[in-house]
Amino acid sequence: MMVEGPVLKYGDKIDTDIIIPARHLKYTDPAYLAQHAMEPLDPEFYKKASKGVVIVAGKVFGMGSSREQAAIALKAAGVKAVIAESFARIFYRNCINNGLPLIVLPNATREINEGDVVKINVETGEITVNGRVLKGKGITGMALDILKSGGIMEYLKKVSA
Repeated sequence: MMVEGPVLKYGDKIDTDIIIPARHLKYTDPAYLAQHAMEPLDPEFYKKASKGVVIVAGKVFGMGSSREQAAIALKAAGVKAVIAESFARIFYRNCINNGLPLIVLPNATREINEGDVVKINVETGEITVNGRVLKGKGITGMALDILKSGGIMEYLKKVSA
């Protein structure tokens, strides 16, 4: 499974209140949530992400409350994958369950710059950027099967058929 796109870069401790502010949680439409993704940090995020991007971030991306809408908002906004130095555990699983690949890469924010175009092999964790290959942690097993299916609901439909 390969993912490619230009990078939007953010720092450490991007919590789910930044990814999708609580005032928008009463809505369930992914298109609505997408318009408000990352709004407190980057009011232009939706416009930038709609072209199809990869987020690069620092430590504990997705920390905070376990709101599934954070993963939904990012994916609906046009995020193809997230590369970070570490992820909050529940956020990580919410993203996998919603078909959004996440790659752990030590020193991600030092290795990749805003505007770089990255190519990610989700299974191996290899990230190609500016002619270099960086080794992140790939996704395997059932998590990879869920991603390839497009999310947990599609995966369950496939395995129960």
